[in-house]
Amino acid sequence: MTYRQFDSHPPPPTKGTDAMERHLDRIWLVTALDEARAGLAEGGVPIGAALYGADGTLWGRGRNRRVQDGDPSAHAETAAFRAAGRQRSYRGTTMVTTLSPCWYCSGLVRQFGISRVVIGEAVTFHGGHDWLAEHGVEVVVLDDPECVALMREFTARNPELWNEDIGA
Repeated sequence: MTYRQFDSHPPPPTKGTDAMERHLDRIWLVTALDEARAGLAEGGVPIGAALYGADGTLWGRGRNRRVQDGDPSAHAETAAFRAAGRQRSYRGTTMVTTLSPCWYCSGLVRQFGISRVVIGEAVTFHGGHDWLAEHGVEVVVLDDPECVALMREFTARNPELWNEDIGA
């Protein structure tokens, strides 16, 4: 099982793959956060995601559009996945998401063999990331304070919508 959790304010990258990966994960998280903010501005649930290829190329990005589109399957991870388009393989790819993925999105990661999941936060919702790690997906939880604050504020202001989104 691969599961790593990092402090919210890591030092700048130094020599070593782990430090460079962590720095890159935080840069990629900005893309997902931009999507989350855009979703919130549209009146939706502020969850964003991005799918990066093994070479670091942004393949797709998206946000939860369940409210905006009236589509219960329009989660951020599925939107990023769809935006990436059809690929021959998803091995070596990284899904970056502002919030721990729900079971639906965790299933997508497993179904298509996405290798890594970088999670902005798992404080407000602890989705299926333990299950992903148990099944060979590398999971990195960043505990990003901005992601936590965004979701805490949203869930406090919109408890009914939040409970609907997570199936409570």
